[in-house]
Amino acid sequence: MDGEAAAAQSLLFSQVHFVIVQSQSISLSDAEALIQILVANGAEQHSSPGPNGIIPLDRITHIISATSDFREYDAATDALKSVVKPEWVTASVAKGRLANPRSYSPDPRLFFSGLVLCCADIPEGDKDAVMGGVLATGGLYSSSVTKMVTHIVALTMEHEKCQTVMKKDLKCKIVLPHWFDDCLRIGKRLEEDPYMLPNPEVLRTKPGDPIIETKRVDMQGASSTQPSELPRVLDSHRSGTRRLDVLKGKKVMLCDDLNIGSHLRGTIEELIDNGGGAVTNSIHRADVLICHYRESSEYRIASRAKKEVGNLAWFYYLITHNSWVSPTKRLLYYPVSERGLPGFDKFRISLSNYNGEARVYLENLAIAAGGAFTKTMKEDNTHLITAHQYSEKCDAAREWNINMVNHLWLEESYAKWQIQTLSNPRYTYFPPRTNLGEVVGQTPIDKQAAEKYFYPPGTVEESEGSEGLRLNARTLQQHDQDSGLLASNQVPHSSADFVPYRTRPAGATPKPSRSCKASGAVRTPATTRIIIDGKENETPSTTSSRGAKDRAAAKLHDQAADIALYEKEKKRVGGVIFGGRRQTSEDAISNGSRKRSKSKDEGTVPDQEGRDKKRAKMNKLPPPSMRLLLTGYKGWANTGRKEAEDKSRLRDLGVLVTQDPTHCTHVASPGIVRTKKFVCALARAPMVISTDFVDDCLAKNEWRDPEDYILNDPAGEARMHFQLSEAISRAKTHRGQLLCGMLLYCTETVKGGFDVYKAIVEANGGRCLLYKARAGSIASSRVGGRDDDPDAMEMDEPEYVYLITGNTPVEMALWPKFRQMVLGTGKHPRIVQTDWLLDSAIRQELHWDDIYEYKENGVSNDQ
Repeated sequence: MDGEAAAAQSLLFSQVHFVIVQSQSISLSDAEALIQILVANGAEQHSSPGPNGIIPLDRITHIISATSDFREYDAATDALKSVVKPEWVTASVAKGRLANPRSYSPDPRLFFSGLVLCCADIPEGDKDAVMGGVLATGGLYSSSVTKMVTHIVALTMEHEKCQTVMKKDLKCKIVLPHWFDDCLRIGKRLEEDPYMLPNPEVLRTKPGDPIIETKRVDMQGASSTQPSELPRVLDSHRSGTRRLDVLKGKKVMLCDDLNIGSHLRGTIEELIDNGGGAVTNSIHRADVLICHYRESSEYRIASRAKKEVGNLAWFYYLITHNSWVSPTKRLLYYPVSERGLPGFDKFRISLSNYNGEARVYLENLAIAAGGAFTKTMKEDNTHLITAHQYSEKCDAAREWNINMVNHLWLEESYAKWQIQTLSNPRYTYFPPRTNLGEVVGQTPIDKQAAEKYFYPPGTVEESEGSEGLRLNARTLQQHDQDSGLLASNQVPHSSADFVPYRTRPAGATPKPSRSCKASGAVRTPATTRIIIDGKENETPSTTSSRGAKDRAAAKLHDQAADIALYEKEKKRVGGVIFGGRRQTSEDAISNGSRKRSKSKDEGTVPDQEGRDKKRAKMNKLPPPSMRLLLTGYKGWANTGRKEAEDKSRLRDLGVLVTQDPTHCTHVASPGIVRTKKFVCALARAPMVISTDFVDDCLAKNEWRDPEDYILNDPAGEARMHFQLSEAISRAKTHRGQLLCGMLLYCTETVKGGFDVYKAIVEANGGRCLLYKARAGSIASSRVGGRDDDPDAMEMDEPEYVYLITGNTPVEMALWPKFRQMVLGTGKHPRIVQTDWLLDSAIRQELHWDDIYEYKENGVSNDQ
């Protein structure tokens, strides 16, 4: 037996082909130790990339890295490769099986990655909430105390689990549940010290007591986009004992908008050359671009070609640390906009309770966003960004009604290039004994937002080769010339005048400039990239009738959603003006009155006074006592006017008929049905009643007790093999999180439509993606996992990735590709019928039976 166990252990990593990315956190000796463990247990190593190396994604399954700061990280996740921390190796060996890669992911969004949590004396409901939150953010949950547990959530030290930690002197932190709540509210992992038992600071201090600030050493060099001086390169670089090879083999272009002197430029070029890199003046030959503004043509060309683009602060970090970091990791490592974030110029911002590099960073970030920063706060300030609520500025902000937010509002507005709403509670929450300066600078640039507003797609030729995207230099150069880009001194710097760049559709051929008219060439005049006046989506003028047709078709396509909404609103009681969105301004009301008077004269609007009285009556109605969702009701079939009148009568009785299953309190149905509304609503554990309730309320024109109309459908329950009351009880426990952390795929042509199943999955806390047999990120089917004692671990079921599909030839053609991709990630594919999802959602439990799964030939196992 021992020999068999040893043989099984040696094959633990038999399907692992790995590469180790060395960094400051993984030294050469650490990497060698990891390689020894992996190879001894059956893994196959591929040559580790150097600072300039390329990871062979087509030949590996795992990348071991302490951070996500390496060039191929995005490409690796898109190619379904598992990127894990070094702890994944030791955890897998300790468990005797491959650990869940998601729980050891270096993805900064999974801020509980590496955490193993155990609950002690907290209520069962809170325990379920803590468990779900930890699993959703990359952590693990253990029901018992083991050496793997890193945190115990408890209310006191008297629980036996806490006593076990003390007796065995385990390296485990015992924290209040407040720590977990605050981490989830902020979306960052906070320091545990103020929440640690037996004497937590959050319970023994008074409001207003000084809060200790944590110094942020890691913010040095990332607090400004324009460093004032060249960094001090280590003496070891100058003496030759340590090579500066972070840019080895790379061609670097220094953009003219850096505004650096010839002496400093020469010093930088010397550093690049000595490190094995090269300086080029051609953006089409460069691998790395260093620039200051996003409006430059070099920035757009490099960004479209997926080259590395950063500013001078980012470059200084590379040569100072001789270590690679993505320029999008820090907001001020990335080029800024010359005109700032649209609308941000109206803001006057002041800071409080941030000090050191964190304060300098936020000052420069506010300026880079286009706002005005003031060291002292006055009544004309619009925002106060503070790390906690206790300071003189905070008191004044409350008195002067100034918006008081934390730094996340500023960071995420800049990262997403869109002003974030202040109603988001993340921006106005302040943990009682935490200085939020400890989590400053952890927000990265949103690449999709940068692409949308500064270099939209349309001028890049895509190729399927390993080199990725290639630029046609002549096409791009001609495109930039035709764009009519204004000089920076000709464009106002007002953010209100800023309009993102627009490009022609992919594959469009650039036309010759107007100067070629003498040669007989006639073309449509090009529009400028920056439009001073007019609407953002305004189409340039043209002399071609064909161009007019194209513009008209495009404009009609853009307005399709508004047209559909208008047609829908016309069917509501009162029409467009009074049926849905109501005018509130005095001008709008006066305009509406003129229109109504005109219509009345023409005899098209009868009894306007009666309608006004009805509207006044509706405005005085108290809040509804029931939000009712109707499904399968036949009483209003093809009777639009009667439906509107009945809904109004029900509203007078306190019943608001809603179409939103996620906000209803009651569901009325003639029986148990598998409609989209019914299935989605069950996730919210509503009271399910018979539609007789509606009929009786309308017939007697009085409120009826819904308890007397509880739905009783034994035939439906027998047909679907479940008890409705038990399903609702389970729904109350799940609280809409039955599928929390699960990622399901669905084919486009599935019977019923992709949108229906997506709504059901999202109503139950999961995610549903459309599957088209393209390379995409397949996440874990269950976020995180349960990390119980060793005996319990062996009982864990394998990870599955589900594809919801029918068995049409078009859908069956997608199955082999899906199986191949899922198996390549070490998971197990399940290609299932739609009944699996519908039955699980109705029963409110993950019900599995082999009859739901399709065989290779497209026949389900029950046939």
